[in-house]
Amino acid sequence: MVDLLALLRPYLAVAVPLAITLVLTWLVGMLVSRLIARLMAESTPQATGGARRLGVVVVWLVGGTLGAQELGLSADVLLLVIGLFGAAALIALREPLGNYGARYFSDLYAPFKVGDAIEIEGRTGKVIEINAMTTVLLTDDEQLVSIPNAMFIREVVVNRSPLAWKEVTIPVALAANLDLPAFEADLRKTLSKLRTRLDPRFPPVLTTKSQSAQGTELVLTLMLRRPEERDAITVEANRRLSEVLARVRGRKQPPRPTA
Repeated sequence: MVDLLALLRPYLAVAVPLAITLVLTWLVGMLVSRLIARLMAESTPQATGGARRLGVVVVWLVGGTLGAQELGLSADVLLLVIGLFGAAALIALREPLGNYGARYFSDLYAPFKVGDAIEIEGRTGKVIEINAMTTVLLTDDEQLVSIPNAMFIREVVVNRSPLAWKEVTIPVALAANLDLPAFEADLRKTLSKLRTRLDPRFPPVLTTKSQSAQGTELVLTLMLRRPEERDAITVEANRRLSEVLARVRGRKQPPRPTA
């Protein structure tokens, strides 16, 4: 028995760390896949699936490099393969990644939303969908036009909707355990202090964009009285919004209902 253990000890010294590396790589791959799925929850299934597969492949390439080192093999070749694979992936995914990133900036800075009539590069239509990769317009002759989101960063966009200059939209993200009615009541109270700078015909509107077990995404819409105050009111509204969130988080939250 002693001789057998002595015989296997050199192999176990390599096999055990290698097995641990492979198990950890599998666990990290699972975590990365789930994280990508959560971050791209609003993307198309095809885009999300591709990103998840790419993330898992990258994790396994790194894990394979570490495993090769455990076996005493040179990792230079694997590192070269990873570098070439990463460069090829960036080149292949340049346009999708650009469109996905542009979606974030469009949400924050582009002066249009679903339902607005816009014009870009000579194309005019009503925005009916904004997804992770494209913005879809419905033209006057009922044609669908799909425009890559990256174009809205590079090109001039004209919003032809009536009173579009008045509207300011601010995204709001709430945790699932936050008291939504208390937040809304507190927010309306603090926004009433801006009423002299807002259009009295259109009170602030808080709408639900999406809701999940992780939390709720809302959109706060304000209608301005004067266009030159757009930036100032946006900053002030965000400041007051942060104060309301801090106050609501500091209160004791009601127990969540159980099934």
